[in-house]
Amino acid sequence: MSNKRYTSLQVTADTYVPPVAIDYPEDNPYEGLYKPVYDRPYPEIDADYPYADFSFRNRLKIAWGYNVVLRILGIVLRVKYGLRWRIDGEQKWYRSSCHVRRWLRQFDLSAGTITLGNHCYRHDCASIFTALHASSHTRIPMFAPNFRTKDQYYLQIIGGVPIPAPEEGLSAMKAFNAAFDEFHRRGYWFHIFPEAKRWDWYKPLRPFQKGAFTMAYKYNKPLIPCVITYRPRTGFYRLFGPKDEPLTQVTIGAPIFPDTTAPRAAETERLRLLAHETMCRLAGITRNSWPAKPDRE
Repeated sequence: MSNKRYTSLQVTADTYVPPVAIDYPEDNPYEGLYKPVYDRPYPEIDADYPYADFSFRNRLKIAWGYNVVLRILGIVLRVKYGLRWRIDGEQKWYRSSCHVRRWLRQFDLSAGTITLGNHCYRHDCASIFTALHASSHTRIPMFAPNFRTKDQYYLQIIGGVPIPAPEEGLSAMKAFNAAFDEFHRRGYWFHIFPEAKRWDWYKPLRPFQKGAFTMAYKYNKPLIPCVITYRPRTGFYRLFGPKDEPLTQVTIGAPIFPDTTAPRAAETERLRLLAHETMCRLAGITRNSWPAKPDRE
């Protein structure tokens, strides 16, 4: 494995970098490494797709996802990956979200918020949601083809909303945007992986796409940076997972509030740079291998 980006990566003394035998791309930070099988039927994701489905059936399905499936998955992740979490600036790690919920109450999140995370393994979303005790009033913009994989039911019950492909035309994108306008009006939380593609157990933070920061400015929603980091798989945990997969933990940063009085382009860029810088610090990275902004957008 070459992984030249790791040669320029610098981390704090207590930060663990897992020695994973994966050859990561060096030039394209958005190259997909996860190769799913698209073999499940699913409705066309076009202008007529119900991006904002508030039917009783759908609300019940997502409530089941968050209050039953996600809670059970959280227990599994505690056992298999030693999942734990803490708030930025604190030393103590938790496996209950009560402390996090109390901490969040000091901030004005009445209009909802946008949580950010590094896209680093299959259950990264569930890990962050477990740490935050996320509610069913959470929606996640997602890569549309993944709704045709074996994970389609899981993506639906955690509030996934497929992003229409460019070939579906402007009307489909307008319908998607209108759905998020309505979610915002109802005070929903959003979750976004600004790195876009999943790279398992990758340590550096890749460049951030601007979508999350455009949304933060448009809806005046604060951003909550969350970073999944790793530690060696030792002791009891060797019984429940592959030795080459590290244990996981989530560090939660304080909300970053947008300044909607500033020009949109400048403020969107400020949010992107600040979020990337903050998440690098939360990850224990002192010198990152990628810039915050991609070369092309």
